[in-house]
Amino acid sequence: MQSSFKEYMRSKIVLFDGATGTTLQAMGLPIGTAPEEWIFENPDAVYQNHLGYIEAGADVVLTNTLGANSIRLKDTDLADKAYELNKKAAELARKAAGETTFVAGSVGPTGVILMMGEISEEQVQEAYRQQIQGLIDGGIDVIAVETMTDIEEACLAVGAAKDISTLPVIATMTYEAGKQGFRTVMGNDIKTVVERLNDAGADATGSNCGTGIDTMIEIIKEMKQYTHLPLLAEPNAGLPEIVDGKIMYRESAEFMANKVKDLLQAGARLVGGCCGTTFEHIREFRKIIDTYGR
Repeated sequence: MQSSFKEYMRSKIVLFDGATGTTLQAMGLPIGTAPEEWIFENPDAVYQNHLGYIEAGADVVLTNTLGANSIRLKDTDLADKAYELNKKAAELARKAAGETTFVAGSVGPTGVILMMGEISEEQVQEAYRQQIQGLIDGGIDVIAVETMTDIEEACLAVGAAKDISTLPVIATMTYEAGKQGFRTVMGNDIKTVVERLNDAGADATGSNCGTGIDTMIEIIKEMKQYTHLPLLAEPNAGLPEIVDGKIMYRESAEFMANKVKDLLQAGARLVGGCCGTTFEHIREFRKIIDTYGR
């Protein structure tokens, strides 16, 4: 599987899975508990999460490792187990995926602000190397640097991946709409992000999290102006709302699926879901993708 993902994503529309954290919460993960804790504590739930998305039709499942770098884990009991945590998570995903579904290693933010000087770039990159090595040793096919808001950190993660591996790297950022257009919370605009990630060696780029599907369509349209790289779009099921003390996402599987064609026409070649999306969302996305272009 490993040698073929780059070719696969350039020749077909690729369906990624949906949310991990909110899906595990529906399985009993307490709100406020890091999803990564269940890699060791409840591996069967993590495995069943992957299996559910595969059965729904996903071509790619993401490991449950968004926050599994040693810097983000530093105040937890897992701080010195980042390599083992990532390797185990990749093995769980690989077990579910077999040889028919691709596994993407999820690599997210460290939680530190580089410009504040609280940590060095080399320390950040070393943490990413350790995480990514664990994912590779666990059997992933592609590295997914995701949910990034700082282009400097995103480039460090892509660079770490390129330092130790020949696997393809996808890098996605999270944007917000403002008076100056779409920008990350660190102020990075789409044009700058796309150019920097291209220079860093990313094999695909795009956006995930932070917005519902309508806004994601506009983000992808703008990104398409600046790159020929394949684009990944993973919108939330809308923005989170608190209803009766519970977090709710309003965009249903049917609502989002009806917009998938617009997302593809905007330029996305890889599509999935982020927070609030479920097995049903991916099942409905699969139906649209299978009939797209006919």
